[in-house]
Amino acid sequence: MVKFKDIYFNFKKIIFGIFIILINETDMAYGGVGGPIEGYNSLKEQDAAAVTSSSTASTTTTTTASTTILSYMDTNYPIQYNYGTKWVEPYFDAATPKNVTALVGKSAYLNCRVRNLGNKTVSWIRHRDVHILTVGSYTYTSDQRFQATYHKETEDWTLQIKWAQKRDAGMYECQISTQPVRSFFVKLDVVVPTATILGGPDLHVDKGSTINLTCSVKYSPDPPAYIFWYHHDEVINYDSSRGGVSVITEKGDVTTSFLLIQNADLSDAGKYSCSPSNADVASVRVHVLHGEHPEAMQTGSLGCVSSWYHICLLLSLILLFNFHSTRRTSSFEMRVAER
Repeated sequence: MVKFKDIYFNFKKIIFGIFIILINETDMAYGGVGGPIEGYNSLKEQDAAAVTSSSTASTTTTTTASTTILSYMDTNYPIQYNYGTKWVEPYFDAATPKNVTALVGKSAYLNCRVRNLGNKTVSWIRHRDVHILTVGSYTYTSDQRFQATYHKETEDWTLQIKWAQKRDAGMYECQISTQPVRSFFVKLDVVVPTATILGGPDLHVDKGSTINLTCSVKYSPDPPAYIFWYHHDEVINYDSSRGGVSVITEKGDVTTSFLLIQNADLSDAGKYSCSPSNADVASVRVHVLHGEHPEAMQTGSLGCVSSWYHICLLLSLILLFNFHSTRRTSSFEMRVAER
């Protein structure tokens, strides 16, 4: 028969176990313990000590209650215990990207994923001038383009740079306030959408063939809304009476526009430009050949310089040959005279 004293002790132990769980819930809600503290014992050790000191008697009810409580705590709060091993310090998630590319004028986002942060603080530092940008969620710089945001579901501390500029490119450091501090580095590249016509700056085609110009637009977060083609600074009319003019545009990470002009004539020669809605203009000069070779199409000062260079080289060779011939003739005449 169970005595009233035994029932009282068992009831007291169960109440104490529930109290321990409530303390643990509060500890988790306020971020947990950030590291080992002097004289601190894990909740598992506290519970075990309390059960041992309360009574030396062991009954089936006491054993069942204690085992149930410890099993619940082991399952739901494993990180809170030491288990006699080294305390788990804050650390960076190795899967976090270390290289970020942003577009000029748009927002750049640099992520820093920290595990087991506890009561430590995360700061962002710009390496170019060793300037502290943010501490926690507080912006520490007068440049209000910088803002740090904490995402609880992913444990990411994200540094946002609004309206990114080319000068924002460089190395950034995510730092944890441990002793010594721990750092994670992210490199930011800021790019400008760029248009390029392949094969430039000069293209040579035969008369009667097809002019095929390819314009590529890179480093654009979104495909350009439109791409205009120009000939001599005038928009090309695809429905003109000339006919045989068509454009094919393929949009994607790299947007490509093809300008096709069939049955090329001498009037089709000249400057062609590709003008995307979100990038600078790219240009190329087309030469329509009528039986001549591209090497013969030297125009302007460059052609003159090239021609004079060849003439001077030829004259130098002639003079050098005459000089050696004269010396050999003089030597021969002197030997004849001595004899």
